[in-house]
Amino acid sequence: MERFQIATIPGDGIGVEVTEATFAIIEAARQKTGGFSLKQDIIHAGAAYYRDTDQDIEADGEERAGLADAIYLGAIGLPSIRAKDNTEISPHLRLREKFELYAGVRPVKAYDGAPMMLADPRAAELDMVIIRECTEGLFYTAAVHNRSPKTNADEARETLRITRSVSERLIDFAFRLAQRRKAKRGHGHLTCVDKANVFKAFAFFRQIFDERAKQFGDIETGYYYVDAAALELVRKPWTFDVMVMENMFGDILSDLAGGLVGGMGMAASAEIGDHHCLFQPAHGSAPDIMGQDKANPLAAILSGAMMLDWLGHGSGNQQMLAAAEMIEDAVTTGFATRALRPMEFGGDMGLKQMTEALLEIVKS
Repeated sequence: MERFQIATIPGDGIGVEVTEATFAIIEAARQKTGGFSLKQDIIHAGAAYYRDTDQDIEADGEERAGLADAIYLGAIGLPSIRAKDNTEISPHLRLREKFELYAGVRPVKAYDGAPMMLADPRAAELDMVIIRECTEGLFYTAAVHNRSPKTNADEARETLRITRSVSERLIDFAFRLAQRRKAKRGHGHLTCVDKANVFKAFAFFRQIFDERAKQFGDIETGYYYVDAAALELVRKPWTFDVMVMENMFGDILSDLAGGLVGGMGMAASAEIGDHHCLFQPAHGSAPDIMGQDKANPLAAILSGAMMLDWLGHGSGNQQMLAAAEMIEDAVTTGFATRALRPMEFGGDMGLKQMTEALLEIVKS
C-alpha cells in the first residue's frame, strides 16, 4: 500500500471544522478503493496561533510542510487579529513563495440542484478552470514578504512583477491542463487574460503566452483584457474552458466565477509547483459562524478530492484517482437527489449533516 504524508494546517475559524470533514470523506473513499493511505502531520499556524505565541506558524512548520507529499490548509485569518503593521496574518502566502507554488487552480463547476445565479439555461453546463499565478504579479510586495517600497504620509506604492521563468511554467501548466480536459471532454481552449493594451508587464505576459502556444498546437487560444473578461464571465461564462492570468486578476475573477455557481462554499482550489502542492478551500475562516454547525464543507472536501487527483496522477496510483472521482461524483449525486442542502444556499443542513449525507453516498 502506497503511503502519502500530508502536512495539515487546520488554521482558524471554520478551517478546523471543514478540515475534519474533508479527511472523514477522504477516509471513506480510501476504504472503498484501497491502494493508498494518508498520514497527517498537523501543523499549527494562523491568526489564533499568532495571538497566543507571537508567531504565525510553528517554528519548524515550514520545514515539515516541505517534507510532505502535499499540504492541506483549512483557512487562515481572523479579522480581530492583525500583525504589527495592521495586515492580516498570512503565513500561507509565504508558503506559496517558499515552495514556488506558481499555479493557482480554481475549478468553476455548476451542479444540477445547486443554486444558479444566471437565468440562461446554458449556465447549468458551466465547467471551467481559472489558473492564477500565485507567487508574483501585484502580490509580489504583499506585506508578508516585506518588499513594499517605502511609504510616507502622502503616498504608498506596490510593485507588479512578472518574470519569464515563472510565466513560462504557469502558461505551460495551463496548456497541459487544457490538454487533459480535451482528452476527457473532446475540446480544449485556453484564454489569456491580461491588460496588455495599457501595461508593459502584461504585454510581456502575452508575448510569453504566444511563444509557449507554439508548443501546444492542439489547443485553441484566445485573449481578453481583464475588464472585458469580467463582463463576459457574467454574460456568457460557458464559452470559457481554461483561463490563465496574473495573480491579482486571478484573485478577483476566480471569486466572481465562484459566485456564478453558488458562492465561496463551492470554491475549491489548489496551488501547484514543480515539487510541492497545497490544497485549500478558497473561502475564508468565517469566524462569525465557527462552532455553530453552519459552514458548507463542500469547497474543502472538493479541494481534498483535487489533492487525491493530483497525487494520483503524479504517482500513477489508480486507486487514489478513483477515490478522487468517487468524492466528486458523490457531490454531483448529492445535489441532483437533493441529499445535499447546505444552509449557505438556504437549505436546512449544517456542516455535520452535510458531511454525514456525503459519507452515506460515498459508502453506498
